[in-house]
Amino acid sequence: MARIAFIGLGNMGGGMAANLAKAGHAVHAFDLSADALARAEAAGCTAAASAVAAAEGAEAVVTMLPAGRHVAEVYAALFPVLSGNALLIDCSTIDVATARAVAGDAAARGLVAVDAPVSGGIAAAAAGTLTFMVGGDDDGFARAEPILSQMGKAVIRAGGNGAGQAAKMCNNMILGATMVATCEAFVLAERLGLDAQAFYDIASVSSGQSWSMTSYCPVPGVGPVTPADNDYRGGFATALMLKDLRLATDAAADAGSPVPMGDRARDLYEALAAAGQGDRDFSAMRPFLRDGRNH
Repeated sequence: MARIAFIGLGNMGGGMAANLAKAGHAVHAFDLSADALARAEAAGCTAAASAVAAAEGAEAVVTMLPAGRHVAEVYAALFPVLSGNALLIDCSTIDVATARAVAGDAAARGLVAVDAPVSGGIAAAAAGTLTFMVGGDDDGFARAEPILSQMGKAVIRAGGNGAGQAAKMCNNMILGATMVATCEAFVLAERLGLDAQAFYDIASVSSGQSWSMTSYCPVPGVGPVTPADNDYRGGFATALMLKDLRLATDAAADAGSPVPMGDRARDLYEALAAAGQGDRDFSAMRPFLRDGRNH
């Protein structure tokens, strides 16, 4: 088992760190939130006074941070105390350029870094059933896979450094757009007099089927239990979906690749967040569309 530093113990990171501790690793954890740090300690982690303290002597560092600038700042602070064989695993969802820059800075110091953003949400983080999309070289992936597999059900190499982030933003652009389409279809079905359960029973086994339909249905009482059954609380916050869509559409603009559906999905989630729904699950798009965007 390894000594692992885990930096960032929010809704996702807390469950991930707990699973590493459960697997027998010596997890030295840090977060700016005292409550998050206390929960990690209760789950078997050792609380550290700072990110630097957590990283001292670590064989691997796992980070789960809000944005690219936080990732860059944290690793800049950690580089002086990391040993030459330390493996850096960033599971944050950030821009490709920052992921590649951090990996380049690490390589210049003889360190190996991979980007490994996740899919699956809070419940999967707690259950250890996340999907990891990994960007890095063969050596980095080979070293990261055993650690990531103790937090997830699937660990897939997307390519070189930055490829994990590229896969994550493309995946979540699909998710954002299909959730909008699913929500508006349910609203239209309702206004045409269709029963929501009957429409679900048909669409979930027809060509309209998608993950947003069958695994994350945005209608309360229809399909499996989802945040819609809890007044759209929990799950994947609208603000986080909006962050991912902005990353995707910004990358598309830089690449000169048209993403009209991605652009429209981003605009709609901008409106949903502006309506004060940023902390609700992104499937709250359904009542937002149904109620004239005043919900």
